Amino acid sequence: MSILKVNQIQDRGGNTLLTSDGAGTISSGGAITNTPAFEAYLSATQTPTNNANTKVQFNTERLDTDGYYDNATNYRFTPLVAGKYFVYLKIYSYSQTADSLNITAAKIYKNGSEYARSTFHPNGTGYEFTPVVVANIDMNGSTDYVEAYVNMGVSTGNPLVWHEHNSSVFGAYKLIGA
Repeated sequence: MSILKVNQIQDRGGNTLLTSDGAGTISSGGAITNTPAFEAYLSATQTPTNNANTKVQFNTERLDTDGYYDNATNYRFTPLVAGKYFVYLKIYSYSQTADSLNITAAKIYKNGSEYARSTFHPNGTGYEFTPVVVANIDMNGSTDYVEAYVNMGVSTGNPLVWHEHNSSVFGAYKLIGA
């Protein structure tokens, strides 16, 4: 077994990639980071429009490293750093009436258009479902943005997106080295 002991790792250009304090704490020199990053959740249950694409208003930030998530107006993430981002969305959907949930589609939108989705289609035999959708998305670092949408259909009552216990979340982070 070989052991390599260093205090600092640099690239060929002399840029510091990693630094160790000698006590087990490693810090990045800025070249290896997975920020910007954010995660948001709902502070209250949201009632989307039945059988229509509805933006989910994730209004409470758990994490927003650079302030690029708008949790008050547009409910979107616009990272001002170019790169590939891992984007995830989890929607806890349910119906006020048992066995009336016909469809739930969780959707990630990029720049106003659907980019990725996860769909449950129980055809009126369900009450609650939690679709999860993930995507690796190229962002240009200036104008690209992502948003969370849901399309739910119920035969009676109202469709609902639940908010408690981290049941519905939306987040993203920049992929290291991508």
